Amino acid sequence: MKVTGEVKFQDIETGIWTLASDDGKTYLLAGGDRKLKKPGSRVEAEGDVDADSLNLAMVGPRFIVKSYRFI
Repeated sequence: MKVTGEVKFQDIETGIWTLASDDGKTYLLAGGDRKLKKPGSRVEAEGDVDADSLNLAMVGPRFIVKSYRFI
């Protein structure tokens, strides 16, 4: 699955990274590397959505990044 959107840092608990997609959904970012985690970056990411996993942040489903590119 491909998702295009903006990378955001949210100060919840110890801090989380999310991907606010262009279609209005918010995903908890998982995977990728440090270069991906820059607030305000626009990216096109390819990966899988893990809607069944639990997370402490209670933010959207988890998006497991396999690859990405800045746009």
